[in-house]
Amino acid sequence: MDYYTYDFNPPAPPPPAPREPRILGKLILSAVLGASLALGAFFGIESFAGGEAPAALADPVPPVEAIPAISVMAEEYSPSAVGEAVIPAVVTVEIGRQTSGGLVAQGSGSGVIIDSTGYIVTNDHVAGDADSLRVVLADGRIYEATLIGTDPVTDLAVLDIDADDLTAVKFGSTDEMVVGDTTIAVGSPLGLKGGPSLTVGVLSAVGREVQTSSTSILYGMLQTDAPITQGSSGGALVDGAGRLIGITTAVGVSEVGIEGIGFATPIEIVSRVVDDLLVDGAVAHALLGINGSTDFAATDDGGIRPIGVVVEAIEPGSAADTAGLQLGDVITSVEGIGVDTMDELISALRRLGAGDLIGLEILRGGVTVEIQGTLGTL
Repeated sequence: MDYYTYDFNPPAPPPPAPREPRILGKLILSAVLGASLALGAFFGIESFAGGEAPAALADPVPPVEAIPAISVMAEEYSPSAVGEAVIPAVVTVEIGRQTSGGLVAQGSGSGVIIDSTGYIVTNDHVAGDADSLRVVLADGRIYEATLIGTDPVTDLAVLDIDADDLTAVKFGSTDEMVVGDTTIAVGSPLGLKGGPSLTVGVLSAVGREVQTSSTSILYGMLQTDAPITQGSSGGALVDGAGRLIGITTAVGVSEVGIEGIGFATPIEIVSRVVDDLLVDGAVAHALLGINGSTDFAATDDGGIRPIGVVVEAIEPGSAADTAGLQLGDVITSVEGIGVDTMDELISALRRLGAGDLIGLEILRGGVTVEIQGTLGTL
């Protein structure tokens, strides 16, 4: 089965433009496509046979209701207390084929129970192409699983099992977290028997781009140094109080191997995607309808700094068109979230869905203007 890794041996980037550089990457006409990175990536493949565990890493979670701002540090618990609360909500997802003797496991990943009725979030690269699925709970119970839906764009999937006495994870928020806050990863590494494993680290960075294949990029990812290993794809990344903040999806690798850097899809993106999958069985990704690039302004000391996304083309009839965006406008904010770069614009849009009313703040001729529009469907 497949798992995601992130290559730290990219080709050399092109030299910068000598004056007033403007474009770091092209913004495609949607919230779900974006610039090509000057970064390589690849898939690793291992089989779950003869005692060797599959390699898989994680992705994000379920729909959340309005969550108040939280102070993570004020409510931090010991790792053992977090483990006691979270481990029962993390499962092993076995992928295999059905035979006359039952399911023959060919690979495995992780999953997170998001409510007590049996819904489980995992990665699309874990469960999306499976012939048969089976879930092993932390207490050893085993159930056949049904695939509710998948979203390759965000690498998320939702499963369902028919079981009683399930423990669901509690949800958190990344909005109030800062780099350096405690993060705890819980997953099922290497398909090892005996239940999930727990590792502790910090939130190393936010808003990362992770290129998982030559055509696939995940935006707005959380970066952590909490050790994440093969088989943990689809597992939980929680805060210091044990609240779910992301689904673990990928690890960074270089020519010497795994570098101890992991990536997780933030709960805000997971929630929107999972909600769509549970209601419609598919995800309606947002379409803004522009082509653009990161815009830069000169600094007083001779440098340059990114200031937003300059609009270079507008798709007729799109959300951008009906909202009144004009060529040359510079988008600086989406729904109150500041946007300095094209990557940040895509990350902000990933939190929204088709049909959502969107508020944009733009610079037009040096004047700040606020406009609204309804996002289209990709």
